[in-house]
Amino acid sequence: MRLRASGKGLVGVDITSATVKVIELKRAGSHYQVESYAVRPLREGAVIERRIRDMSAVVDALKRAVDHARPGSRNAAVAVPASAAITKTLTLPASLDDEEIEARIQLESDKHIPFPFSEVAFDFQRLGLNSRYGDQQDVLLVACRQQDVNQLTEAVLQAGLTPAAVDVETFAMERAFQELRHQLPPTEADQECVALVDIGATMNAFHVLREGRITYSRDTVFGGRQLTDEIRNRYGLTLEEAGLAKKRGGLPDDYQRSVLDPFLDTLVQQVGRSLQLYYTAGRKQEVRRMILAGGTSVLPGLAERLAEESGMEVVIANPFRRMKVNPRIDVPTLAGDAPAMLTACGLAMRVGK
Repeated sequence: MRLRASGKGLVGVDITSATVKVIELKRAGSHYQVESYAVRPLREGAVIERRIRDMSAVVDALKRAVDHARPGSRNAAVAVPASAAITKTLTLPASLDDEEIEARIQLESDKHIPFPFSEVAFDFQRLGLNSRYGDQQDVLLVACRQQDVNQLTEAVLQAGLTPAAVDVETFAMERAFQELRHQLPPTEADQECVALVDIGATMNAFHVLREGRITYSRDTVFGGRQLTDEIRNRYGLTLEEAGLAKKRGGLPDDYQRSVLDPFLDTLVQQVGRSLQLYYTAGRKQEVRRMILAGGTSVLPGLAERLAEESGMEVVIANPFRRMKVNPRIDVPTLAGDAPAMLTACGLAMRVGK
């Protein structure tokens, strides 16, 4: 049965150190439908550690992505990096309404937020009654510097989109995981832990999720850019040529042995180290399965090596597997980009909220 999209879509915008990604989702019954998407490269140095350093370069890439995608909606959702956000669960009297909660947070901001309140953007969500005290409620507080929000919304505005929501990357990842979990075979253990390894251009992030929530995270400064640089230096290519060669092949015969295998060895060791540190931190829930995400996750042999080393089932992320796709989108190209689209997808999944 063909599902019909209903309502307006929402464009998820993910700005990383290497690319700008946009994807538009609409509700299609109980599922989502991919309406449009695009990925465009960013000039090196335009974004460093998830913060914009060259606004004009980012806006130009974002405009090109929007022009290619031609989304039906102009409403966009963006995300601040988890490292820039303060997330806390507060316990407050259950009698407080939203206005009173906001006033309490402002009054006690110095207890929860480590920078001047005049520089803060914050939001909160009621989580329900406290499990131990019936007269108390749990409230999730999220805060970041206003300048981080302003920077992202300014880029979106200059690209011709309308900022509709500012999220946190980890929340977007958790939302995307609701689709990823369907890639894994059913299990009787409802509280089973899953490792989500997101390998980007300059960083790899190791997350452990339990019941769909991230309970542990560790970032390591090592990603696909190191492999690109090694290819460039070894074979005398430009950065762009090395990036294309990494994706399309055609490198000399010694590439596998001399360049790719050592890179994969290092990456596998780092993931193993992150898993060890998870257990060292006193986490008792065993991680049994692993999902690979990010543009570097599709390197040939990586998933197999991680499966052999860890003894886990390892799959490559595709959050669009259950989604309907607009006929004007090339499905194989979307599938190829899917592992790197988790944050953008999770942002666009806010549609209808």
